[in-house]
Amino acid sequence: MNAVARPGHRPDLHRPGLGAVLASTWRVATPERQRAAVDAIRKAWESREWPDLGLLSYSVYLGTDGDTLLHYSQWTEQQAYDDFVRTYRDDRNAEIDAAVPGIERVVLHRYAPPHRSAVLGAESAGAVPGAIAVVEADFDGPDAGRQEAWTEAVLAALEDDQGKRPARGGIGAHFHRSVDGTRVLNLAEWESEQAHAAWQAEVPLGEAWRRVRAYPGLVGTRVRRYTPALSLEAGV
Repeated sequence: MNAVARPGHRPDLHRPGLGAVLASTWRVATPERQRAAVDAIRKAWESREWPDLGLLSYSVYLGTDGDTLLHYSQWTEQQAYDDFVRTYRDDRNAEIDAAVPGIERVVLHRYAPPHRSAVLGAESAGAVPGAIAVVEADFDGPDAGRQEAWTEAVLAALEDDQGKRPARGGIGAHFHRSVDGTRVLNLAEWESEQAHAAWQAEVPLGEAWRRVRAYPGLVGTRVRRYTPALSLEAGV
């Protein structure tokens, strides 16, 4: 089976058999090189057999900064990714690097499947996301209980927002705990980049959000916006 790109498709974040999520960031410097890298990824993957090692899907998102790419892949287990690295990754990356020299592979993080999800806006539930707001929270050490508690604090703040700044154009928020216990990733789906920016700017944050930002042990958060570029799965 070869890899197949599915236009308009997004990965099922709660699909059966999902045991691990890998998220990595590349820097490529310009919007033109972003698009060229996505084209090179598509060609490198579609020209090869799908690696039947527990890879369920592989998606790429374009950073609205004109520089970065986010890679989000779903696996049956963490070991499946390690097997892929040993057997299949290098020749794909070599072809991509030949097409777009100078890619900087910045960081890769390992996550468990999403442990909590929330609907952001009832009127947008089920809509196809046109943008992804990626929220990353880093803590000063491993603590699974703190990952869970911080997530619950964010969900409480979102609930508190409902009557104050409803998430117009918001679709869903999906929280992932890193396997090392030190971070949380929120993959928040929105109808558009503009909808997320408008929600962020609408009103000052209340006490619930101040508790999120001042959570004990939290050392930093980042928010970056992306747009869907490519989603690959095994052909049938």
